[in-house]
Amino acid sequence: MTTAERRTAERPTAGTPRLLRAINDRAALEALIAEGPLSRARLGELTGLSKPTAAQVLARLEAAGLVVAAGTRAGGPGPNARLYQVGPGAGHVAGLDVTRTEVRVAVAGITGSTLAERRFPTKGWTAARTVARTAEAVAATVRAAGLAPGALREVVVGIGGALDPATGRLRYAAHLPGWHSPRLVAELRTAVGAPVSVENDVNLAAVAERTLGAARGHDDFILLWAGTGVGAAVVVGGRTLRGATGGAGEVGYMPLPGAPVVRQVRRRNSGGFQHLAGASAVLALARRHGLTARTAARAVAEATRTPGPGDAFLAGLAGRLALGLASIVAVVDPGLLVLAGEIPAAGGERLRGAVQDALHELTIARPEVRSGTVPGSPVLHGALHRALDTARNALFSTL
Repeated sequence: MTTAERRTAERPTAGTPRLLRAINDRAALEALIAEGPLSRARLGELTGLSKPTAAQVLARLEAAGLVVAAGTRAGGPGPNARLYQVGPGAGHVAGLDVTRTEVRVAVAGITGSTLAERRFPTKGWTAARTVARTAEAVAATVRAAGLAPGALREVVVGIGGALDPATGRLRYAAHLPGWHSPRLVAELRTAVGAPVSVENDVNLAAVAERTLGAARGHDDFILLWAGTGVGAAVVVGGRTLRGATGGAGEVGYMPLPGAPVVRQVRRRNSGGFQHLAGASAVLALARRHGLTARTAARAVAEATRTPGPGDAFLAGLAGRLALGLASIVAVVDPGLLVLAGEIPAAGGERLRGAVQDALHELTIARPEVRSGTVPGSPVLHGALHRALDTARNALFSTL
């Protein structure tokens, strides 16, 4: 390539009318999703569009069925007082939270409003029928939302494992039979009738906390999930670290002092941190302190109300959680740690404070420790948010 040809190739190209229209349409839709309903004037203020251009954009989006009128602004007659919002038919998504005992499904509109949420116990599901039963659960939730079949633009499944990008198989999930086909995503897509992606559940919980909860405004943090199992999400520069095989954050397998060294972890599906802080270990610790609750979360909640034995139990549990966190902090050096899952939720502020104190005795870096604040299922919230992001990008790119 000659110097002249290189300069021509590097020279910016003026925006075509079609490109400018697409940019304006996307800016308007993003503003309506975030702030709507909006008048023409307010839309212009938020996007920087002139009043005539804002009017043209709204007319174009309304003709395409993406925007609808939503009444008028109080005290303001005339076309300038008319309010607009993204139309309910612009697109719908679903999020799933898959656990050992149930599949939880939520359906939302493109604006993010949840239209229906259902729980489906998985007792009695055979491995061979898992994909079909999951699709039936999604279809039932779509009907509960008042939508017709085929309404979904995107479905995100949160699950306790990670897809290996090289093989397509779900790893770290021996506890979930029926989810291990090498064609899992393709089979789900066919059965559900919509684009499907599968994401680690703890990573989705981190998405929810960064969007709605304790990690808002933070681009570098660790979320530790403690429940039946122990896992972590590592967020660096606003992006979730996945690793070469999708297994970044599978800290339950991490060897730790005080736990037996687990050999052949693939076969045993366990590791040192899981032995110290998984639900069965927490319940055993509670028993040694005289607490009688039947589940780990209830034992932690009981401890917060029981001076003496409860105090000793919480201190022991906090020390175990801090020990695992110290190894993570030494490698990643995050500015924030978020504790999530049923066990930290049950322990509340007392457990959070005890974990932070114990951690700061073990590490040079002293990150702040916060409790997760997303209500309900953070995994489901994260799945919906990820599905909405994908659906909106697809919608905007077709304008």
